[in-house]
Amino acid sequence: MGALESRRDEQIASKYRKGNSIVLFAGDCIDLLRDIPDDSVRLVVTSPPYNLGKSYERKGDFDKYLAWQDKIIEECIRVLHPQGSICWQVGNYVHDGEVIPLDIALYPSFKLRGLKMRNRIIWHFEHGLHCSRRLSGRHETIMWFTKTDDYLFNLDTIRVPQKYPGKKHFKGPKAGQFSCNPLGKNPGDVWVIPNVKNNHVEKTVHPCQFPIELVERLVLSMTEPGDWVLDPFAGVGSALAAAVRHGRRAMGAELDKEYVSVARQRISQANSGVLPVRTMGQPVYDPARSGKSLTTQPWPKDENQPIGGQFVLLDSAMAKYKVKK
Repeated sequence: MGALESRRDEQIASKYRKGNSIVLFAGDCIDLLRDIPDDSVRLVVTSPPYNLGKSYERKGDFDKYLAWQDKIIEECIRVLHPQGSICWQVGNYVHDGEVIPLDIALYPSFKLRGLKMRNRIIWHFEHGLHCSRRLSGRHETIMWFTKTDDYLFNLDTIRVPQKYPGKKHFKGPKAGQFSCNPLGKNPGDVWVIPNVKNNHVEKTVHPCQFPIELVERLVLSMTEPGDWVLDPFAGVGSALAAAVRHGRRAMGAELDKEYVSVARQRISQANSGVLPVRTMGQPVYDPARSGKSLTTQPWPKDENQPIGGQFVLLDSAMAKYKVKK
């Protein structure tokens, strides 16, 4: 019996207790963290509020925000196993048009407590808010820290298909032999994974949720079955669901009552093997190959058309172009 099948009847506890395997705490993460023993969590993975003033977060003084994050980070480090990892996924804080990368602002909270950064993983996605006075943001950053040099990392669990699987050594003692690892290649530190938008199979009421695959790579490579995975800002439970899907113990905290309800349902579905997810490793959708009309340019070709194939639609130029019927 596999790890998933053996836990399908597991109940979701509301508080941390020794012996529980799934915990969803409806409240402040500090209150949950206080109950967790030292050195007990193998992976902390989360995406904290960005202090942007979105509908699901309150915008506050930036220094107070950093101090609040520092307090939570300190507690997460306390509960982290000596062989464990912390993956803190963040974007940018924007104030009066100025962009402040949160990974840079939060880095000292980890470094000053002795943690070592192993990677800055860049998560790239194609869709998001369109900016008019700067380039549109299409990536966020996962800061991966470890508590010691003796940390768990299983690369083979997250290898991706080789680009040239038939490539061979062309000289030396291995000339003529295949040069690629048959299990696949290292996925690198730039991950192209679609973000969860309206037509995504995992979409819920949360406006900015983790895609399951993003967390799966971290869970599979940085934990073993039965290890604890903690998300102090659980949202709609994506990180907890990803952990449960792969036979890990999972716990998290969330303040929003609606998100707690959705998270509980999704974790239960993950525990039963019926949670709708985008398959890990699935190629990114290419609309140009679908043959749909949305990818057909509606403007007539013109010698002044730019190389990219799309006009700059300034108000003063609109009169020149008519949409083909």
